[in-house]
Amino acid sequence: MPALPQAQYEDEIASLRSTISELRGTILEQAREKDRSEAVAVLVQRLQAANQHLVLATFDARDLQATAEAAHLRQIEFLSMLAHELRNPLQPMAMASDLLAGHAGLHPNIARVHAVYSRQIAHMERLVDDLLDASRVASGKITLQLAPVLLRNVIDNAVETSQPGIDKRYQRLQVRLPSTPLTIQGDLIRLAQVFSNLLINASKFTQEYGHIDVTAERVGDTVEVTVSDDGAGIAAELQPFVFDLFTQGYRSLERAQGGLGIGLSLVRSITQLHGGSARVVSEGSGKGSSFIITLPLSPSLEATHDSSAAASMSPTLPCNILLIEDNIDANDVMTMLLAADGHTVTSCFDGPSGLRAGLNHAFDVVLCDIGLPGMDGFQVVSAMRAALDAPYPCFIATTGYNTAGQMDRASEAGFDHYLVKPLSLVLLTRIIGTHATQLRDPPSRQRDAATALRPKKY
Repeated sequence: MPALPQAQYEDEIASLRSTISELRGTILEQAREKDRSEAVAVLVQRLQAANQHLVLATFDARDLQATAEAAHLRQIEFLSMLAHELRNPLQPMAMASDLLAGHAGLHPNIARVHAVYSRQIAHMERLVDDLLDASRVASGKITLQLAPVLLRNVIDNAVETSQPGIDKRYQRLQVRLPSTPLTIQGDLIRLAQVFSNLLINASKFTQEYGHIDVTAERVGDTVEVTVSDDGAGIAAELQPFVFDLFTQGYRSLERAQGGLGIGLSLVRSITQLHGGSARVVSEGSGKGSSFIITLPLSPSLEATHDSSAAASMSPTLPCNILLIEDNIDANDVMTMLLAADGHTVTSCFDGPSGLRAGLNHAFDVVLCDIGLPGMDGFQVVSAMRAALDAPYPCFIATTGYNTAGQMDRASEAGFDHYLVKPLSLVLLTRIIGTHATQLRDPPSRQRDAATALRPKKY
C-alpha cells in the first residue's frame, strides 16, 4: 500500500485522540453519574430508615400519650372514689358532732370533746376537698359561679373558716381593709377558699402567739390583698416552687404543720381563673412571709350578700320525711337529728325498701343516698316520680361523689337538691324549712317530672 501523506496521517492521529478524549470524558461522566446514583441511593436508604424511625417514634409517642391519659384518668377516678369512701364515714361523724353539740352543757368535758371532734372533722373535710380540687385543676374542670361580691365578704368568710386554728395556737390575726367597699366579679366560695388556704398556711408555719396580718390596697383597677406573718419564712431556693402542686418545705418528724402540699397550688390556680395573680415575698427562713393576691375589680356596685348571713331562720314546720341510707350509723344519727327538729322519719336501708315506702306512704321530703344496695338512688327517685302524682315530695340527693357527671344524672332522675357528704345540718334544715313553708301553697309546687328543675348542688 502506498504510504499516507504526512499531513493526512497527523489528521487521523488528531481525530483518534479527540475521539479517545470524548470517550474518556463520557466514561468519567458516567462514573460520576454512577457515584451520584450510589450516593443518592445511600441517601434514599438513610431517608427510608429515618422515616421508619419517625413512624415508630410517632406510634411510641401515641402509646405514651395514651398511657399517660389512661393513668391520669385512673388517678382522677381513684381520687373521686377515695373521696367517696372517705366521705361515707365522715357523714355519721359530722352528724354525731352536731348531735353532741346539743348536749355540750351536760358536762364540761363534753364541750371540750365536741370542740376537738368538730375541728378534726373539718380538717378531714378540707383534705378530701383539696384532693378533689387538685384533680380538677390538673384536668381543667374547676368551674366558677361568677357574680359581683364584696371583698369584705370574701375575707370574712375566709377568717371564719381559719379562725379556730389560729385561736388554737394563740395567734393574733389583724385585718385591715379599705373603708370604701371593693367589688370583685368572682366566685365567693372559691375566693374565700383562696384566702382561707393562705390564712391556714400562715397559721401552720407561724409559732404560737405569732402575728398574722391581712391588708388590702386598691391599685388602679385591681386590688392587692396581702396575707403576711412573722413565722418560719421560706428559703430562697424554695420560693420559685411554692405554688407548685405537692410542694412542701422542711417539716420536722412530728409533722406539726401537716398538709398535702395542695393548698398553695389551688391558691394560684383559682386566682388565675379570676384573671389575677399570686406571688410570695420572704427574706428567708425564720423571717416570715407575705403572699400577695392581685385581683381585678368589678365595675358593678351591686354585690351579692354572704349566703351565710341567712343563717337565722324561723322554726321549721314538722315534715314527714323518708330517709334512705344504707350506712347504719349515718341513718341512725340522721334520724335522731331530724326527729329532734320535730319531723317524723321513716328509715330504709336499701333501694327496693325505700321505693316501696315511698310508693305506699305520703312524704313531704325524700332524703336519698345515691349508692344503695338493690337499686341506686337514681333508680329509686326516677321510679317514684314516674309512679307518683304531683305535688311531689322534695327529693334531696346525698352522696360522697362531687362530680358534674353525678349531678347531671341526679337532674335526669328528678332530684331537687344535691348534697355532698358530710352534710351541712344548717343547709339541710334550711332546705327542709323552705319546702315546709311551700307546703302552705300547694299550687306553687305543681310541676311535671319532665320539666323538673336542675338540682341545686351544695
